Amino acid sequence: VCCMAHARRNFFDAQGNDKQRAEYFIGAIQPLYRLEQELKDNGATREVILQKRKEIADPILKDLHIWLKANLPQVLPKSTIGQAIGYALARWEKIMRYTKDAALLIDNNLIENQIRPVAVGRKNYLFCGSHESAQRAAIIYSLLGTCKLNNVNPFEWLDDVLKKLPARKANNIADLLPQNWKPNSQDVV
Repeated sequence: VCCMAHARRNFFDAQGNDKQRAEYFIGAIQPLYRLEQELKDNGATREVILQKRKEIADPILKDLHIWLKANLPQVLPKSTIGQAIGYALARWEKIMRYTKDAALLIDNNLIENQIRPVAVGRKNYLFCGSHESAQRAAIIYSLLGTCKLNNVNPFEWLDDVLKKLPARKANNIADLLPQNWKPNSQDVV
């Protein structure tokens, strides 16, 4: 599967080179994103997602594919618009795969946004001071990430865990992990 946002980014960057073609592509994919947002907002079932993608997204993508192939010979291959068109065409089948599987997304922005803090912090982790400090930082990041994934307030969770932990045996802490924790739960000893 390839990401529509990556293809879009190339056309966005090409606006200075060929504004008309770049804006055409960007405008042509906007209905695809509107459709995905509408499906998400309405809590559409897998069947509805596939039906709407077939009905609405497939014709747009087919027309856009024809447009890309028609415009490729009209631009310089090394120009930013030529590279944008070439990039999209080379990946077109993989870009379209999301329309055949309701579990797939039109782009991978969601996961990129989730891993961004790790990517940004990667250089900072080189300066944790020691291997042990780096391991502690990794544990803290993992716990906070688990809180975020499970919609747990990390401050509330940590406050509760720090109160309950001293009375617990080491083999009886599973319910204190962020993915299992329930606010205001009674302590189980």
